[in-house]
Amino acid sequence: MMAMFVRRALSSRNAIGVLRRSSVVVQSRDFSFISSPNLMMMGGRDLQFDLSMPDFLRDSRRGFAKGKKSKDDSGTGMVDAAPDIGPTVKAAASSQMEAAIDALSRDLTKLRTGRAAPGMLDHIVVETGGVKMPLNHLALVSVLDPKTLSVNPYDPDTVKELEKAIVASPLGLNPKLDGQRLVASIPALTKEHIQAMCKIVTKSSEVVKQSIRRARQKALDTIKKAGSSLPKDEVKRLEKEVDELTKKFVKSAEDMCKSKEKEITEA
Repeated sequence: MMAMFVRRALSSRNAIGVLRRSSVVVQSRDFSFISSPNLMMMGGRDLQFDLSMPDFLRDSRRGFAKGKKSKDDSGTGMVDAAPDIGPTVKAAASSQMEAAIDALSRDLTKLRTGRAAPGMLDHIVVETGGVKMPLNHLALVSVLDPKTLSVNPYDPDTVKELEKAIVASPLGLNPKLDGQRLVASIPALTKEHIQAMCKIVTKSSEVVKQSIRRARQKALDTIKKAGSSLPKDEVKRLEKEVDELTKKFVKSAEDMCKSKEKEITEA
């Protein structure tokens, strides 16, 4: 009898230990404990076991669920790759520098040399019928010989307006009517005229180089603003490429001006 009592006591103690380790909650008419979410029915009683997943496994599954992406250190959002601003910066700088070169080309064309050139009259504006238009929209300009220009109006009725505009220009030309066209002889340049033209070329060269350098500085400022999001090597590479672009356009401007000075002095 005593042996049976001991065996029952040990069995009861073991059962209680298992129930405690399993977070068992027994609900009956006489007593109840705080229950876990998972229920099992046994012998008419509701036994609740905590069968939920351990915290460390649940957290690890959350970390890998649906390919979760890494966040930045601040935890405010995803880490984005720095945009490649190089092509945009260089394209903008190149466009501004090309515009400066085009403006220089137009200014140099306006300067008269002792040699005939069809572009000499492109900058002249003619007023006809109350409307102002570029001369090359109203007439075809061609070179008869190194010292003579021919101006053939598309509309013969505009020949008088064309003549008036050419005479009023700073080129010092005095065209003559030859049938339905105008013929303009290019007078030889005086020493004073040559010196004045060369000074204008030098000034034009400085103006265009300043425009090119402004475009360069604007590009460098853009790179500097984005510097915090770019690697240092990338910043240095972009700055070097902008400097090389600047040197290229400055050299182009200098070559154009040297060519014009040679044209003036050797005419």
